[in-house]
Amino acid sequence: MNKRKYLYGAAILVFLASFIGMLIYGYKTFYIEKELAASKEYRYHFALIAEETDNEYWRLIEEGARKEAAKQNVYLEYVAPQRADNDELLKLFDRMIAAKVDGIIVQGIEGRRFVDLVHKATERSIPVVTVDTDVKSSERKAYVGTDNHHAGELAGKSILENTEGEQFVGIVTGRFDAINQQERIAGLKHILEGNPRIQIVGVKESGITEIGATQATYSLLKEYPQITALVGTSALDGIGMVEGLEEIAPDKDVYITAFDLIPETLDAIEEGKIQATIAQFPEEMGKESVTSLLQLQEKDLLDNLIYTETGIIDKENLPALREGQP
Repeated sequence: MNKRKYLYGAAILVFLASFIGMLIYGYKTFYIEKELAASKEYRYHFALIAEETDNEYWRLIEEGARKEAAKQNVYLEYVAPQRADNDELLKLFDRMIAAKVDGIIVQGIEGRRFVDLVHKATERSIPVVTVDTDVKSSERKAYVGTDNHHAGELAGKSILENTEGEQFVGIVTGRFDAINQQERIAGLKHILEGNPRIQIVGVKESGITEIGATQATYSLLKEYPQITALVGTSALDGIGMVEGLEEIAPDKDVYITAFDLIPETLDAIEEGKIQATIAQFPEEMGKESVTSLLQLQEKDLLDNLIYTETGIIDKENLPALREGQP
């Protein structure tokens, strides 16, 4: 009998120790950001809600935002779905509103739910700045980022000025449902569709992944073997297009226009595998977003469209770009 009591007592102690350990671990894991925020007095608490957690482009936006936030004594919280998912992003948006942050930077998403959440934030006096993708129909206070229609026009201009004769163009786009991708394609079509020597033959989705862009390129070239030019509209499309081309038609001469300034894309331009990329500057977007939210703590902005720089980078001007990079 005593032995049984001893065993029961030991089991209870083990259970209690495990339970307390779990609570301590959970607290440290899930509340570490609150502890960090409380360890110092900040002027404001802003949230940056990105499209995808470890996307290199969004990490650069975060970097620019964090640098400016640190200068201005602002606590910046970075949150995002693990993989691009509009439903998850909208849930995070709602959570940040419930947390009563002082301002929100978020990628715009088309649809009623996003518009309603912006309205909800506005009712609670939380200013919202859209970054990378705008939703003009919402009550967002400002948009900071690329003029995406113009960026698409630049991609079209690159093809027009650097190709001759009849051209058949395939487009690889990040996500069909993303407003910024739609605007870039619209700008590209605006420039190319009026030219009789150029025909856009097909559009495939990459899912904003490198392997998705490779598969989309393979599919385009298989379906339209006459393709002579490829355009990517999201950051990882360029590298994926190169891999897809090397897989299905390594000796085929195709003019490739990529998007963004990730190192792999710049290396491919230097190697002659990509002919041009459309440059946008995500760190500047992050910086200007924080600056805008700071101004909105006091009053509305006079200019609520804050377009950051865009341009065409090719082998000729790549050295100058790299010299200017930190």
